[in-house]
Amino acid sequence: MRRRLKRSFYARPTLIATRDLLGKYLVRKIGGELRAGKIVETEAYIGPLDRASHAYGGKVTPRNRAEYLVGGHVYIYLVYGMYWQLNISTSRPGRPECVLLRALEPVSGDPRLANGPGKLCRWMKLDGSLYGEDVTRSSRVWVEDRGVRVNPKAIVAAPRIGIDYAGPTWARKRWRFYLRGNPAVSKS
Repeated sequence: MRRRLKRSFYARPTLIATRDLLGKYLVRKIGGELRAGKIVETEAYIGPLDRASHAYGGKVTPRNRAEYLVGGHVYIYLVYGMYWQLNISTSRPGRPECVLLRALEPVSGDPRLANGPGKLCRWMKLDGSLYGEDVTRSSRVWVEDRGVRVNPKAIVAAPRIGIDYAGPTWARKRWRFYLRGNPAVSKS
C-alpha cells in the first residue's frame, strides 16, 4: 500500500504531525528515477512564540514566508552557506509552523546516506528550487504512507539540536522525535 499524504495530515497540530511523520516515506522524483527513504527523525518548530523558529515574534521574511502557508508546503533553506534543510509546513494558513526532516533510512543503500538534515537533502537532491512546493500535489517530492506502523514505545522525544541560541527553555523542549535504535538517526 502506497498512499500520498493529504492536506489533512499536515494541517493539524505540529507536534502531532511531527511524531506521525515517523515511519512515512519521503519520495523524490529525479529525472526518471524515484528515490525514497523512511523518515526516522523529525523536529517541530512552532512560531511565533518558539524562540528557535525562523518566525519567532511573527517575523515574515522572503526566507520564511513558506512557513506561513497551509500545511504541506516545502520550506527549504540554506545554512552555513552549504547545507539545505528540508521542512514541511504544518497547521493552518497564517500560522508559521513546520517540521524539519532530520534523517531518512534509505529504501536501499547505506543508512548513513541521509542521517542528518544536510545529508538528507544532498542524497535526495533537494534544494531551493523546491521552495514552496506543495507536497500534496507535487510530481517532484512527496510523502507516502506505506503501511508501516510505528510502536509509540519506539519513539524517543528529545531536545532539538543546535538551538542553544534560543535560550535554555526553548533548547530543552523535547520536540525532536526519532525511532529508537534506528541506524539512520543523526548523531547529535
